[in-house]
Amino acid sequence: MYRAATSGYTGRGRDKRHLREGALRFLGIPQADGYIAYLTLLNERDGGINGVKLVWEECETVYDVDRGVECYERLKGKGPTGAAAVNPSSTPLAYALLERATQDQIPLLTSGFGHSDTSDGRVFPYVFTVPSNYWSQNTAKIRFIGQQAGGMEKLRGLKITHVYIDSDFGKETLAILDQQATRYGFAVQHLAVQPPGLDQKATWRQVKATQPDWIILRSVGVMIPTALKEAAQIGFPRDKIVGPSPTCAEPEMVRAGEAAMGFICTTWYGTGTHFPLIQEMLQYVYARGQGAGPEGDVGTAPWIRGMLRGLLTTEALRTAMRAFGHQPLTGAQVQWGLEHLTLTAASLKEMGAEGLISPITLSCRDHEGGGGVKFQQWDGTQWRVISDWISPDQALVRPLVEASAAKYAQEKGITPRDCP
Repeated sequence: MYRAATSGYTGRGRDKRHLREGALRFLGIPQADGYIAYLTLLNERDGGINGVKLVWEECETVYDVDRGVECYERLKGKGPTGAAAVNPSSTPLAYALLERATQDQIPLLTSGFGHSDTSDGRVFPYVFTVPSNYWSQNTAKIRFIGQQAGGMEKLRGLKITHVYIDSDFGKETLAILDQQATRYGFAVQHLAVQPPGLDQKATWRQVKATQPDWIILRSVGVMIPTALKEAAQIGFPRDKIVGPSPTCAEPEMVRAGEAAMGFICTTWYGTGTHFPLIQEMLQYVYARGQGAGPEGDVGTAPWIRGMLRGLLTTEALRTAMRAFGHQPLTGAQVQWGLEHLTLTAASLKEMGAEGLISPITLSCRDHEGGGGVKFQQWDGTQWRVISDWISPDQALVRPLVEASAAKYAQEKGITPRDCP
């Protein structure tokens, strides 16, 4: 987990370690390094934001919720105004920090993950799922499968098997898949895999018996290469398996070897080093020896994910400064900046980030932003983009978000905010 703040201090915060140990370090290390690299770019190239230097601090959670909460409590009040924003490292930790951060008035950026109903800013004013929550990403998966089938009407009668890790993360999209199955007329089978996902033989025997048309794989860590190898063993084509953005980790594809060939992954970001913004990071950060990790991680999926979380955080700071001045900001001020954040196609191109993320617009009501989803395929050495930005089905997702958020508000005795 990492927190960011603006301060007159020109150095770094203490360099604690964030998910650099444990089974998920292959995701945590490059993600943290990408985040730090972006903040370093702004300090090195621009002198910070409007002359105010950025500081940050990270701490090791080892994907453990209790350690993550302890880290949050220890870091939330540091600096002249306290934490301007916090980026939790996992869905379980995001759940655990939800009420604390709201009480402390510190924005949580759960970019592309976390609890999907926190996209409703009326009930969750300090949680931001920008640019796309898990429910939205799942509707984009079904739209992608519909495109491959020749149209959404062709989904009727198809069999889709959902192989998921039996955790909060894995269960997050069960209900939305059932809703889509009813709407489009396909059959969905849910198969749970016990963490960490090393033993999947019985699961894939069921897959072989069912012979689905597509598989939606909801996995993380060692479950990913294990699933792909088991799919290869039963002869199920990997180009009919679609995974979520956390599975887009190059090291796990390498571990799967030939079994990963053709695997399709959902992503809310671009990958590679060809973007002008990333070329500037190589010039101003890595060429000067300021990179937090190896240059070889630059442009990989988890590194990009962390870098974009840094971009979203700092653009919220920049937006807030227009209203509150060029000075260190409080969490409440940054929350205002997030709710007034808009990244247009033109502004992204000016930043050198065209294609890295889709245009977004946040508001008091909408903490997701309407971001698009792309699909990429593993060719044996790298990810290859195979779709344009696909818009999630907000006509389906938003009512579900609002209903779930309203239920939460009722259970907690929360009065939702009035939003324009």
